[in-house]
Amino acid sequence: MKNIFLTLFFCLMAFVGKAQVAAATKPTKAKINWMTLEQAFAATEKEPRKILVDVYTGWCGWCKVMDQKTFTDEKVVEFVNQKYYAVKLDAEMKDTLRIGNQQYVWENGYNQAGVALLQGKMSFPTMVYLDEKFNMIQPVAGYQDAKQFHQIITFFGDDHYRKGEWDKYQKEIYPKQYIVENKQ
Repeated sequence: MKNIFLTLFFCLMAFVGKAQVAAATKPTKAKINWMTLEQAFAATEKEPRKILVDVYTGWCGWCKVMDQKTFTDEKVVEFVNQKYYAVKLDAEMKDTLRIGNQQYVWENGYNQAGVALLQGKMSFPTMVYLDEKFNMIQPVAGYQDAKQFHQIITFFGDDHYRKGEWDKYQKEIYPKQYIVENKQ
């Protein structure tokens, strides 16, 4: 009886040990390197890059879907981390933000940084694209799945928006330059 108990005990320990090793060596999924608006402003002064601002709220259901599905797609993560400083901005946060000489406070239910970025059109989620000097390129409102989002981030991130129209890019250039599988 004692031998059976010891055998079971050692088998259990071996199983637990193997499970811990497997968990420790399991590759972690890549993530977007999110930062604050202030951090992005400071970073772009040292190493200029475009800025992608995810303007969201805590109650926005589609914002949460984008967090879970769109922002975890491997190709999206890779491109965003390579080409952008990615910012998450809660439009309803009450903290004061200081960007350069400008100060943004909470007023009438929104942080004024969100109001400025969305040009007063408070719609969530909205992705705001800024150039390397913090100038507005364009806000893009609404939910986007990984494939749609990848098309948009490459359009702005690789400066295609300077060269031509979105429709032409989407139909002719994107399919030739970028291979993205829609995982959804």
